[in-house]
Amino acid sequence: MEQEGGILKINIYGTEYPIRNDTDSDPEYIRTVADYVDKKMREIDSATQAKSSLKVAILAALNIADELYQERESKENFVSQMSGKLKNLSDSLDKQLASEPEVTG
Repeated sequence: MEQEGGILKINIYGTEYPIRNDTDSDPEYIRTVADYVDKKMREIDSATQAKSSLKVAILAALNIADELYQERESKENFVSQMSGKLKNLSDSLDKQLASEPEVTG
């Protein structure tokens, strides 16, 4: 994976792809993502009988999409749990503050 004139060359599953690298893009990030896709495709290739690179790519895409959806669901569950806990803490604090006598100066 090398960069020439704003084009980053990445290799996924034995094929080189030129990726336009805008000034805002991080080449290391692009390489990391490409390496991840390559790794997933090779895992699928070694674990299945899929003979075409298109089938391997589709199965890898489904696998990656599944990971994404599981992460999103996990994040949503975490946020929901934390929201519930924060509400309980806020309610407890409100009750505690309401039960204390008001201090006047």
